[in-house]
Order: sequence, then structure tokens, then C-alpha cells
Amino acid sequence: MTTTDFTPGPIDRAERVYVAGHRGLVGSAVWRKLESEGFEDIVGRTSSELDLKNRAAVFEFFAEQKPKHVVLAAAKVGGIMANNTYPHDFLSENLQIQVNVMDAAVEHGVERLVFLGSSCIYPKLAEQPIHEDALLTGHLEPTNDAYAIAKIAGILQVQAVRRQFGRPWISAMPTNLYGPGDNFSPTGSHVLPALIRRYDEAVQSGAERVENWGTGSPRREFLHVDDMAAAVFHLMEHYDGPEQVNVGTGSDVTIKEIAETIAKIVGFEGETVWDTTKPDGTPQKLLDVSKLAGEGWTSQIGLEEGLRSTIDWYREHADTIRQ
Repeated sequence: MTTTDFTPGPIDRAERVYVAGHRGLVGSAVWRKLESEGFEDIVGRTSSELDLKNRAAVFEFFAEQKPKHVVLAAAKVGGIMANNTYPHDFLSENLQIQVNVMDAAVEHGVERLVFLGSSCIYPKLAEQPIHEDALLTGHLEPTNDAYAIAKIAGILQVQAVRRQFGRPWISAMPTNLYGPGDNFSPTGSHVLPALIRRYDEAVQSGAERVENWGTGSPRREFLHVDDMAAAVFHLMEHYDGPEQVNVGTGSDVTIKEIAETIAKIVGFEGETVWDTTKPDGTPQKLLDVSKLAGEGWTSQIGLEEGLRSTIDWYREHADTIRQ
């Protein structure tokens, strides 16, 4: 049984909300959204202040702070290279974070928790666009299967809490996210920030050639992180159900097309070459967002508009993020 006695509705802006991972790409966007909606008591801790892998410390934090609501956006994340190189770290650290936060939230009476996952939870060759029902119906993409398994475990823990304790906890699965605060590390970033950095550095150095991984043919859906935060907040006030909800735009582009758009925006006029000896990853990963649309929400930020603002942010913060 996964039904609850909870009826979604406006959240009291005076109730305490804990945003786990509030300094990251996703968590910082959620924090901005909550502030813009008038929430008066938002709490967060940096990883140096609270290591979410430390179970005792997490339980102590919940005992002291007693949040009414939690957005679980904390995670160890990275691109193909990072996931493929450190699968143990991605599996172990994400499981520890999720289990500790959710167990403490159960223990200390958190009413509403939103667990944020990733579209990589779905099978590599899932029918496109990917509906929520595709979960656990096929083999995962090998390059990020460890991370995906951790996120699937998080979804199942949310469902288990609903069944055992009747708490109205929910899960949201965003597509590929980008925006201010992204990780632009050469070795740890996802494809879009990696492309932004690569093309911008080529412009700054005067390079005539940029080399990208793969063939450029895989199709990807990109959602601005502020849109994602708006969707999460909408779900908090309007949705209650055991099934994870896809969060995306409902449209996709090829990696080659996104590279060309970024090159145009940053002003790169040289040659782009593709290293086809490197992996492409999943051929297509487009989410079916009809469930989210049925709950009354659709994305608002266009891709080129979002890219321009993200590139502007990257350039403004170049001195601190190019380490």
C-alpha cells in the first residue's frame, strides 16, 4: 500500500525546510526558488559543516534542526569519465548520503521529502521518450550504472517509507541539468559545462581546433536548473504519489548541435573534430514529461536563452571555477 492521507497544497512559508546539498547546482537553485516564494526558515550545511556520509552527525543535525520538509539534492555527481573511472565511489557515497538523510528524516518526523534522482535510472535502450514505467525494465548504461543503481535505491526507499510509515514523500527525476553553479571541472563535469569550458578556452587561447568525445550523434535533453527548481517546488505543493516524476522539457538535440550552438555563442570560429574512439554513452535519453504536464507544470526557459545566461555566469566566475 503506497497511498497516504496527505492532500497536497500550499506549504506554510514559516515551516523549516532543509535543502541537502544547498551549495551544488541543484540545491542552490532550489534554495533560490524557496527564497523567491517567501520561505522564512531554510537551512543548509556545507559538506565541511556536515558530512552526510557520517550517520551519527546526520542524526544529530536532524535532532537539533527538526525540519518539517526536506529536499534531498545532495549527491556525488559527474560525467561519463568520472562515473566510468570511480564506480565504487559513486555507488557507495550516494547510498550512504541517501540512507543517512532518509533514515534521520523518518526518525525525526519529516513530513514531506523530495528525493532528486537522474534520468540515468532508466534502461540504456528504453523506448523514447522514456515514461516513468520504464524503470527496472532493462539493462542500464554501463558507464554510469553504479550511480544509477544508487538513485534507483533512493526511489525505492521513498516508496518503502510511504508503504511502511504513510509519509507523503516523493521522487523527481530531472533530465540533464545546466545553469549557474554547474561543475566546469575538466575531469568531473557533464557534457554541457565541459563543452562550454572547452570552447570558451579555445576562444581565449586563440586555438583553431576543438576536440570532443564520441561521434556527436547521441541526443540529449537539457533543462535549466532554475526550471528544475520551479518544477520541484510545484510538485511539493501539488503532487503525492509513489511513482517518480520525470522533470524535463520534452525535446532534445544532438551533442553535435549543442556543441555548434555553444561555439556560436562564445564566438569560436575554428574546427570541431570528434574522437570516435571515445564512448558516446546512451544513444538517446528523452523523458516523457506528460505526467508532470498533467500536474500543471511545463518548462519556461529556452535552450539558447539558458545557454547564454550560463555562459555569461561562467565567464563572470572564471577565476574561481577554472581551478
